[in-house]
Amino acid sequence: MSRPFRFGVNLTVPAPAGEWRDKCRRAEELGYDVLLVPDHLGMVAPFPALVAAAQATERPRLGTFVLNAGFWNPALLAREAATTDALTGGRLELGIGAGYVRAEHDTAGLPFGSPGERVDRVRHTVRELKRLLESADHQPRPARQRVPLLIGAGGPRMLELAAEHADIAAFTGARAVPGSTTGQLVPSTAEELDASVADYRARAADAAATELNLLIQVVLVTEDREAAVRPFAEHVPHLTTAQTLELPTLLAGTVEEITDQVRAQRERYGFSYLTVLEPYMEAFAPVVRALRGQ
Repeated sequence: MSRPFRFGVNLTVPAPAGEWRDKCRRAEELGYDVLLVPDHLGMVAPFPALVAAAQATERPRLGTFVLNAGFWNPALLAREAATTDALTGGRLELGIGAGYVRAEHDTAGLPFGSPGERVDRVRHTVRELKRLLESADHQPRPARQRVPLLIGAGGPRMLELAAEHADIAAFTGARAVPGSTTGQLVPSTAEELDASVADYRARAADAAATELNLLIQVVLVTEDREAAVRPFAEHVPHLTTAQTLELPTLLAGTVEEITDQVRAQRERYGFSYLTVLEPYMEAFAPVVRALRGQ
């Protein structure tokens, strides 16, 4: 049986206090279930932004999407997470990943490392977080005995880590461009995402116990799907227009067509939790309304 849908919005644009509160309230009014913040230099600091979001709203969960493990010492991160969960009344969902933007590490004076080293860093951080946050002796204490953990995964080792530890497995739906220092990504095709989900399920002891998330990169509400995606063709020159329209991270069409796409993706992959980027928050809202409770 399919999990009911949940919808999150990743708030990527910094704003003064009043504007930040206003857009958090607007996301709640539109029906989003989770307010999320990324962990990139040049964007908001995750934990104070989530505390401010909690003060402006009542219902939504609050999450990091996702923390860059290379930026965080596990003991200090445990303190931040516990404090944020306590101050938000137990609304935190803690998302973490390996990081993919070398330039940010260089700017921060932090080592980037090989892909294997970055995965090892996430593994160590996750294990330490669970040990600290679930210890009765840790201070400060989170509001709940267990803060839900989201792990952003793409490659086989991160999928294995998500299968072992995650309450929510978040699929990037993209892969890094080899040699890029700025985090340039290429979207995964439907077949590539099929393979990633199958890999995850093969590794998970109880795949049905984990919620699956997908980050939607583009939402285009339109009567002409082919015309709407043409401006994005330059980013995927190896794909035909038909293949571009099949990209799991791109939703295009009327509200009804997009709603059908979302249902079909849950059926095909198991994605019941979808995240959209802030620029598409309003455009995607009718889909949120149409699928609420389903």
